[in-house]
Amino acid sequence: MKIQIVNENDEFIGVKERSEVDYNTDIYRVSALWITNSLGQVLLAKRAAIKDKDPNKWGPAVAGTIDEGETYDDNIVKEAEEEIGLTGVEFAKGKKTHITYPRNYFCQWYFATVDRETDSFTMQADEVDELAWVDVAQMKQELQDNPEKYVPAMKQIVSELEI
Repeated sequence: MKIQIVNENDEFIGVKERSEVDYNTDIYRVSALWITNSLGQVLLAKRAAIKDKDPNKWGPAVAGTIDEGETYDDNIVKEAEEEIGLTGVEFAKGKKTHITYPRNYFCQWYFATVDRETDSFTMQADEVDELAWVDVAQMKQELQDNPEKYVPAMKQIVSELEI
């Protein structure tokens, strides 16, 4: 599968096979979904142990790299359904952030409020090992005390989204 490569202004410049992407120099596109519930908790996903990037790390419930021919909007709908079985929910389009560590990508954020138990989601085995509702204050404290538990970009994500 080929993914979109962009310049520093998020302007499309081409596509590359995933295996050919230089994650130190190439800039690519990602869409991500920040899910909260009416209790103010955030839904986090533990990345599958078999993932080549950030295995066993906690991060946003849904995130995916934009493939050739996709838009940010197309991708987030596809990823939400594939990764956690989420359909029929309106996503609010949020800000676009430029994540610079440990990889370089533009991330279009989407937001949704969902009141469901974690066991009602259908996790894609090769993407997600676990889902958990977490109090935001607890997540921020754990991010300070045990940052290695989270995807490396999590501190920047929380800061950029003003969580």
